[in-house]
Amino acid sequence: MPRPFTPKVVTANALLEGDVVYLTEDDRWSRHLSEAELIEDEAHAQLRLLDAEMQPGQVVGPYLADAKPGPDGPEPTHFREAFRMTGPSNYAHGKQETV
Repeated sequence: MPRPFTPKVVTANALLEGDVVYLTEDDRWSRHLSEAELIEDEAHAQLRLLDAEMQPGQVVGPYLADAKPGPDGPEPTHFREAFRMTGPSNYAHGKQETV
């Protein structure tokens, strides 16, 4: 029996910088999960993922990530997504320097 659908966001990596990005409701790519479109309908989620996959000049590796509503927008529900938000893990640079 399939699991029930849970809310998702579309995420990928920016092609040129490699930063984690999220698809917003107004079709922008944001580096802030709080700005991402929280998708609660499975069919809509699949359409949004297709939209992202049709942008190979902007992003690579788009996929649907589990998320939940939060007071300031979507929040990750899985460790992997929380970890991706902090940036590269090989050494402290970029977003990790300010943490």
